Formats: sequence, structure tokens, C-alpha cells
Amino acid sequence: MKKGIHPENYRPVVFRDMSNGDMFLTQSTAKSNETVEFEGETYPVIKVEISSSSHPFYTGKSKLVDTAGRVDRFMSRYAKSTKK
Repeated sequence: MKKGIHPENYRPVVFRDMSNGDMFLTQSTAKSNETVEFEGETYPVIKVEISSSSHPFYTGKSKLVDTAGRVDRFMSRYAKSTKK
């Protein structure tokens, strides 16, 4: 890593996904008043609502919530157009 290109407060920080409790360690300048023990060391912790471990795009567990039936109408129209 090049010297002198990162801010002085660029340090290891743990990000905690609040939806599933997963934690991962990375470098960041984000400020935090809380700390957590991770892999035997104490690091500042940043709480996030969603991360790649809980996001539907990355997990493949997406749910489609459709109260107006728009998806069903589209699928029926699409099925009719592909039968030609």
C-alpha cells in the first residue's frame, strides 16, 4: 500500500450486520464510540442494517411482495405474447 495516501485515522474496523449478527473486519475511517472483541482483538464496531450476508441479491432469498397483483398480470400477458 502506498504511504501517505490514506488519512491518519484509517484503521481496522469491524462492521456488524444487525439483521443477522454477522461481523467482518475491514479498514475504514468511520467513527465509532463502541468496541467489540473479534478474533481475539478489540476493534471499533460500526453497526449496519444490511450487508452482503443478509441482502436478498447476494443470498438468493429474495421475496417478491406484490399486493396489487401487477406481477401476475404481467406474467399472464407475457405468456400470451410468447405463444404466438
